[in-house]
Amino acid sequence: MNVLVTGGAGYIGSVLITHLLNEGYNVKCLDRFFFGDEHMKELSKKHDLEIIKDDIRTFDSNLLNGIDSVIDLAAISNDPAGELEPEKTYDINYKGRVRVANLCKKSGVRHYILGSSISVYGFQNKIVSEESPVNPLTTYSKANRNAEMEILPLNNHDFHVTVLRFSSVYGLSQRMRFDLAVNNMVLDLYRDKKLIISGDGSQSRPFLHIHDVTRAYQMVLELNNETTSGEIFNVGSDEQNYTINKLSEEVSNAINIDFEREFQGSLDHRSYVVSFKKINDLGFKTKYSVYDGSREIFHALNDKKLIPTDKMLTLKWYKHLMEMDEFLKQIKINNAIL
Repeated sequence: MNVLVTGGAGYIGSVLITHLLNEGYNVKCLDRFFFGDEHMKELSKKHDLEIIKDDIRTFDSNLLNGIDSVIDLAAISNDPAGELEPEKTYDINYKGRVRVANLCKKSGVRHYILGSSISVYGFQNKIVSEESPVNPLTTYSKANRNAEMEILPLNNHDFHVTVLRFSSVYGLSQRMRFDLAVNNMVLDLYRDKKLIISGDGSQSRPFLHIHDVTRAYQMVLELNNETTSGEIFNVGSDEQNYTINKLSEEVSNAINIDFEREFQGSLDHRSYVVSFKKINDLGFKTKYSVYDGSREIFHALNDKKLIPTDKMLTLKWYKHLMEMDEFLKQIKINNAIL
């Protein structure tokens, strides 16, 4: 099977492409590579991996020739980053991905998989499923929901659309991120034996190991298209619905560190407990736990195999990306004028 992964050099994409290549897929990686391309270049030495440096908002649709499935991961990747420049977040996470889906349909791609987010549920008092009303509270989650609503109607018997709403992801990646809850907790405990929690820590959300993310994508690629065509699936496990307080205890227990918990600021209003029955009924079960992810990150830090950098730690790099994106946009405009 020939698969194109947009945003393939990112936190999830770099792990996913490695997995797909090892499973025998033919893969193209489309990315702007603002976080570097070293891992993809190393993979291309061992596998038949095509690396494409481009933007989902402007790439030539000829790149889709011969592609069977597209996994669309290209996006500003979290709520705080999405609020830096909301217009740009909508431009990439919503309009950019709608463009990819429409080009896929016109180019004869059979299957388009949108990587969305559980965050579209926003705040909920009851356990939510795919049939529950959504309540996106941030630019990031609203852009995801807008993309879902505009892309799903493209589905028909010749072009299959699947939406995967992922839980909050954790675990090691070749393009590591520490702006994710579990990853950040492990880093804070490693450095300071202290966790700073917004509000009272009572807010809930589900979590998912990055290797279970790749397993979910592969399952959907390999299932009969009619099973997942035009469908939304929450991806995660009922057992990994945690309050932030409980999550902090799970992480600290996994790496056997006593810690101080400090509560600051106002409560994070995003809170939801999610049912994963629909994807479980397809046969998907998670294999990895917060315990597993916490230990692997901690050991990588402790063994100096993972050295935190600005690219992994703060919004500073996202601000840099926004500025770089605007710079490249102006170059294209100026070149067109010339």
